[in-house]
Amino acid sequence: MAEEPASGERTESPSAKRRADFRKKGQVAQSREVQTAALFTLLLLFWVFFAPIFWDGTKEMVAVLWRNSGDYAITTSSLMQLGYFLGVSLAMILAPLFLVALLVGFLATFLQIGWLFTTEPLIPDLTKLDPIKGMGRFFSKRSLVEVIKSLLKVGLIGWIAYKTVAGEMDQALLLTEMPLDDTILYLAKTSALVMAKVAAIMIVLAILDYAFVRWEMEEKMKMTKQEQKEEMKETEGDPHIKSKIRSIQQQMARRRMMAAVPTADVVITNPTHIAVAIKYEAGTMDAPLVLAKGQELVAEKIREIARENDIPLVENPPVARLLHSKVEVGQAIPEELFKAVAEILAYVYSLKGRR
Repeated sequence: MAEEPASGERTESPSAKRRADFRKKGQVAQSREVQTAALFTLLLLFWVFFAPIFWDGTKEMVAVLWRNSGDYAITTSSLMQLGYFLGVSLAMILAPLFLVALLVGFLATFLQIGWLFTTEPLIPDLTKLDPIKGMGRFFSKRSLVEVIKSLLKVGLIGWIAYKTVAGEMDQALLLTEMPLDDTILYLAKTSALVMAKVAAIMIVLAILDYAFVRWEMEEKMKMTKQEQKEEMKETEGDPHIKSKIRSIQQQMARRRMMAAVPTADVVITNPTHIAVAIKYEAGTMDAPLVLAKGQELVAEKIREIARENDIPLVENPPVARLLHSKVEVGQAIPEELFKAVAEILAYVYSLKGRR
């Protein structure tokens, strides 16, 4: 036989409540590598289309400075005006890049964790000021994994960049003999090739890191059997208390049922194992109602109350069994039993002299 897991071992899948508690605390599966890769890749693609606009804007700014350079007197006021002009011009030129970066950063986070707003991570935690625990976190397994990931990423990106540039060295030796425009174009293409390969590597690393972060969070959210029991008590109540409440409710329902027996027209029996109390009022009821029913001791109590109140007891085992199994207390009898129950009621009415 397989050994039972230790009581403190987290072997149970996290419940919906535990997931919600973790999310409320801001503890969600979020990979920074996904954000970095998304920012780098999409900004690189955006730059391909935005570069001409950027260079045109830069050239226009430089041209304005050059045309007006002779008119500027070096004073405090003119330097402030120059700084304002440069700041506004650069802001206008770079605004699209900043807007794209903000949008990509938001989407990269939103697609990972959805909409989440919580202030709990901002609440000061004095335990984090403990230098001993702080050193423990610094040398923890998580920190070691982050260091290894960073080293691998830097090493892999560096190796890809080196191999790409090394493959272009033969062509680079000819740069001194090429026109300036061709040299700039060659450098731009080589840089774009390096950055494209780096982006591809970062995307692969982001996918792997996201899978690892999701797995790590699932492991962190797992519960012990004791935690499951405690959560069940919190959400659904103590089973012993619930059982006691059900018992009290059943007793109250039984007392109400027994209180209705004296108003019945007849009690149909099995004869000793089952008893069903029936009532019918012509003109106010569409069909006879079951006021009470029960087996063994409950059936005996129903018969006892019926005798005390001079309610006829009619033995009809088939009808008693069908009524007990198919009709709940307070419900009308089904159509297929109309004839059998009507015959019993007619017999009872004849005993009482009713027509």
